[in-house]
Amino acid sequence: MFAWFSALPVIVQTVTLLCISNLLMLCAWYGHLRFGTSSSLIVTIFLSWGIAFFEYIFMIPANRIGYQSMSVAQLKILQEVISLGIFVPFATFLLKETIKLNYLYAAVCMVFAVYFIFKD
Repeated sequence: MFAWFSALPVIVQTVTLLCISNLLMLCAWYGHLRFGTSSSLIVTIFLSWGIAFFEYIFMIPANRIGYQSMSVAQLKILQEVISLGIFVPFATFLLKETIKLNYLYAAVCMVFAVYFIFKD
């Protein structure tokens, strides 16, 4: 890793890497719905795998770094919160989905999940 990045607090490093990882994974999983509709299924699958490779470059270090100060359960809940936080703008702006009240309900549930998993 870069020296300046390693100097950041563990939680900042973890969240930053997980945000990048989640954005790449959303592109791999859902980007083809917007941009790859004219490609064959096999081309789309290999392109998605290629994107997922880069996602792993960020996700694996995020989990290793985060595991220094968090449990696996805490890492997983953190990843899910980040995933939802990135998914909503991704779905809204890139895929032109309408934000629904259910997104808010899901976010509230995630806030409670974070509270309970980080509560000692």
